[in-house]
Amino acid sequence: MKYGIAIFPSKTVQDQANALRKRYDPRYALIPPHITLKYPFEKKPEQIDEVVQELHKIAGSVDPFYIHINKVSTFEPVTNTIYLKVEPIEQLKLLNEQLHQGVFEDNQQHSFVPHITIAQDLEHDEFSDIVGRLKMEGFAIKDYIDRFQLLYELDNGSWTVYETFLLGKE
Repeated sequence: MKYGIAIFPSKTVQDQANALRKRYDPRYALIPPHITLKYPFEKKPEQIDEVVQELHKIAGSVDPFYIHINKVSTFEPVTNTIYLKVEPIEQLKLLNEQLHQGVFEDNQQHSFVPHITIAQDLEHDEFSDIVGRLKMEGFAIKDYIDRFQLLYELDNGSWTVYETFLLGKE
């Protein structure tokens, strides 16, 4: 099965992201707005208990924290993806690092850029127009993060939560 690990921000932040995603993200219906901590990886069903145990340890080693989103950015020229840029604080970096060692394969293909995708797979002209408009809008979002989720992919390509892990000592 294919699994992934992500943080789902609060409903308020998800609603703000979804207001844009509905129009600009063709994968809108497959997964709610999120911050990817670990890109999809394969595990056999009999291996998932070990993964869950390790995720409990990792969650317990990182205290809850606040994220800050202050602007829109892009992955141009690699892709025409637009995202809300999450400031890369130490707790996010630590979670990402821990999810690429030990029982977890290091499948990270790019450096870790915490973000919430709001638009992707756009034609170049549309991409340029949207980026220009969104960069003029101000973003000042602060959100409290106290958990992350292990997800798995369904047959239709959508993602659903397998288990939630609370940060800090339980």
